[in-house]
Amino acid sequence: MSDDVPSVAKLPTKWGQFDIHVYHEEETGLDHVALMLGSMEGPDPVLMRVHSECLTGDAFSSLRCDCGPQLDAALQAIVENGWGCLLYLRQEGRGIGLHAKIQAYHLQDRGADTLDANLILGHPADGRDYKIAATMLNDLGINEVALLTNNPDKVKQLEKHGIAVAKTVPLVAGVGQDNLQYLQTKVERMGHTIDSEKLE
Repeated sequence: MSDDVPSVAKLPTKWGQFDIHVYHEEETGLDHVALMLGSMEGPDPVLMRVHSECLTGDAFSSLRCDCGPQLDAALQAIVENGWGCLLYLRQEGRGIGLHAKIQAYHLQDRGADTLDANLILGHPADGRDYKIAATMLNDLGINEVALLTNNPDKVKQLEKHGIAVAKTVPLVAGVGQDNLQYLQTKVERMGHTIDSEKLE
């Protein structure tokens, strides 16, 4: 019986009322979410965000990263735009998982930057794969997007999987003393495009 019930429902939030769609990824066993506001039929590219899970930032309001504020800002931007989509992918810690992410935090507390901490643990600097994001977007009928991101690798991966990124929309939020080095490492070593004036 449960297999006959679609995993789609209304989701009222503090930003507005979204439709929530859940997608199961057989390869990893993880469930991912699409939050939709309005119709995705254009004529403009869909304003959208691909957001990777961050328990510490999204749920606990950690100041070590900018993830929670980015999630808030993206949903607010979609509401202000009047329509759009946010994908919430279960790729904690840039794909290395919660346990390893906290181990990386431990190394960062002892002086490693966010990239080197992952490498010391034997993980890639960024292990995320956006194939599932493209699969979800295709299912939702979205093939051209205005992407809320500062990460050029995210653009490259989506385009590799057939999603046209018409433009990128900068998403700088939650900058503070506790995450300044983290953000500078993103810019200097990972190629993220954040205006240096935002990091002063």
